[in-house]
Amino acid sequence: MIHKRNLKGMPKGIGMTSQGTRDRLVQRLRDNGIQNEKVLKAIAMTPRHEFVDEALSSRAYEDTALPIGLSQTISQPWVVARMTEALLECGALDKVLEVGTGSGYQAAILAALVPKVFTVERIEELLKQARRRFHKLGLHHVYTRYADGHLGWSSQAPFDGIVVTAAAMAIPQELLEQLRIGGVIVAPVEKYGMQRLLAVRRTEDSFEEKDLGGVVFVPMLSGLS
Repeated sequence: MIHKRNLKGMPKGIGMTSQGTRDRLVQRLRDNGIQNEKVLKAIAMTPRHEFVDEALSSRAYEDTALPIGLSQTISQPWVVARMTEALLECGALDKVLEVGTGSGYQAAILAALVPKVFTVERIEELLKQARRRFHKLGLHHVYTRYADGHLGWSSQAPFDGIVVTAAAMAIPQELLEQLRIGGVIVAPVEKYGMQRLLAVRRTEDSFEEKDLGGVVFVPMLSGLS
C-alpha cells in the first residue's frame, strides 16, 4: 500500500517536472522490465526534481544517474526501481535500512512503501541537504544518521530489508548481521572486475544469493567526511 500521508506537500510541478513527465518515466521503466506496480506508483508520485540541483531539474525524469556534488550521484531511476522491487520480494516490510542516503531519493521511494525508513550517510553535507528535502516533503518517518555505512545502525536492528547504494568488494558482515531471518539485503558488489547487483536473503542458518545483473555505483568508502 502506498502511504498517502507521505505524499502531502509534494509539488505537482510544471513542464519538465510535471506529473505527465513522471508518468512517461514510469512507462519507460515498465517497458524495461519493472513489474511491481507499487514501486512504479511510488516513482510516479515522487518529485525527483526536488532531489537534484535546480540546474539539472530539466533532466530529473531521464532514466539516468545525475551528479549531486561531492563526487556522488543520484541513481538511475531504473536501478532505484529494481532495487526496491527486489527488496519487496521478501514480503511485507515494516522497517528498512538504507546505507548511503545521498540525495535522499531512494529513501523517499522507500518511504512511500514502508512505515519506517532508516538511512545512514557518511558525507555530512549530503545528509544535511537530504534532511531538508525530507522535511519539505513531509517524510517524517525517514530517520537519518551521520555514520559510516559499513556499520549500519545496530541499535535499530533487525531490519526487514537493507538497501546499499555504493559498491563494495563484499557485503559488510555488520550489515548481514542486522538483517532479520527472511529479510533481504540488496547491494552492488565488485566481482571479476565489474559490479553485480545482488539480492541476499538471510535464512535460519545461511544466506542465499541472487544475481540481478550488472550495475555501476560509486565505491563504498569507510570513515566520515
